[in-house]
Amino acid sequence: MTDDFKSAMRRALAQTRSGNLGDATRTLQSALNRGGAAQSQPGAATQLGTGAGKPSGDAKGPRIDPNAAEAEVLFPRKAAKRGSLRDVMTRLRDGVGGMPSQTASPTIPDKARYDWRSYSNSAGARDYRLYVPSSLSGTPRGLIVMLHGCTQSPDDFAVGTGMNELAEAHQLIVAYPSQTRAFNPMGCWNWFRSGDQTGTAGEPAILAGLATELAQEFGLDHTRVFAAGLSAGGGMADILGQTCPDTFAAIGVHSGLPAGAAKDATSAFAAMRGDAPAPVAKGGRGRPRIIVFHGSADSTVAPVNGDRLIALARDGDTAPATVLQGTSAGGRGYTRSTVAGADGIAQSEYWKIDGAGHAWSGGNSAGTYTDPQGPAASDEMVRFFLEPFTTPAR
Repeated sequence: MTDDFKSAMRRALAQTRSGNLGDATRTLQSALNRGGAAQSQPGAATQLGTGAGKPSGDAKGPRIDPNAAEAEVLFPRKAAKRGSLRDVMTRLRDGVGGMPSQTASPTIPDKARYDWRSYSNSAGARDYRLYVPSSLSGTPRGLIVMLHGCTQSPDDFAVGTGMNELAEAHQLIVAYPSQTRAFNPMGCWNWFRSGDQTGTAGEPAILAGLATELAQEFGLDHTRVFAAGLSAGGGMADILGQTCPDTFAAIGVHSGLPAGAAKDATSAFAAMRGDAPAPVAKGGRGRPRIIVFHGSADSTVAPVNGDRLIALARDGDTAPATVLQGTSAGGRGYTRSTVAGADGIAQSEYWKIDGAGHAWSGGNSAGTYTDPQGPAASDEMVRFFLEPFTTPAR
């Protein structure tokens, strides 16, 4: 993304906030027509698109470049309409799928550590935050790799999910890898890109290597290594589960998509809308245990993607699910479906949350993309991850 285009984006956002949607639309349209967003760099998007439909002679505004390494994406359903720049700017202004401000940072207790670190291997490098709780005595009970969503940061995600507080309560360590604009213009994990969908290359190889290094440092075996993510981060977490089952024992996917749902930007939009064919289970090595959360009113990633995540995890298993319906303290109804193995330990757990949108359920409103009214996804994920160590053997 060039400096000129960045400047245009800032002007358009300011115009939107002041209510001048027409001026903002023209500013973006002019910048896109000049090719300001089409400057490519390794690992980054080559074009900021606002439409994902089929080419049309009377279509107005730019369309997605099918070869672009575009992101999870900001404006899926409504932005897929022709001539939708005005809608894009409305969503930017209102903060729906746009770029919310990030001002919160986590409060760190005395004697806890919340350090910036960096990891690199032959697949690449990423910086990350590492939280080591003040309560830790000896070997931690587990490691959780937390993958933020688009436009988020490690600090924002730590605040919104409250995972540091749970790390204190359960003696866990938590890593928050950072995806930068150098690799994706909206800071999304590239779940949709074929080069980032194997365990031996790209982002999965970096993240699995990071997890392995931390597990070795803290004396953990793979049964205590977990990954969780929101949206694009959730999609990447499922890829880690499918491609690196020897590294991760369980994964959590919140408002995300199944591995293999897309292979490029165009198919990513279709997958997010729920219009793409469901991925096919690849079989092979056993998949990790999985817990999934998805809101019934998610207009960014269609709820059918939650169904598909569970279907792939079960891969033909016909064991009946135990279904529980309830209401959170904040008033949101939910349905939880659990399938346990012969040992009584849940192998999959699916939370469908009534009326919830594209946000972390039960999260802290000081972070972005959170729904404080929903059931506490972070607490439930930690419970699920640690269940094999807390359930009496049969």
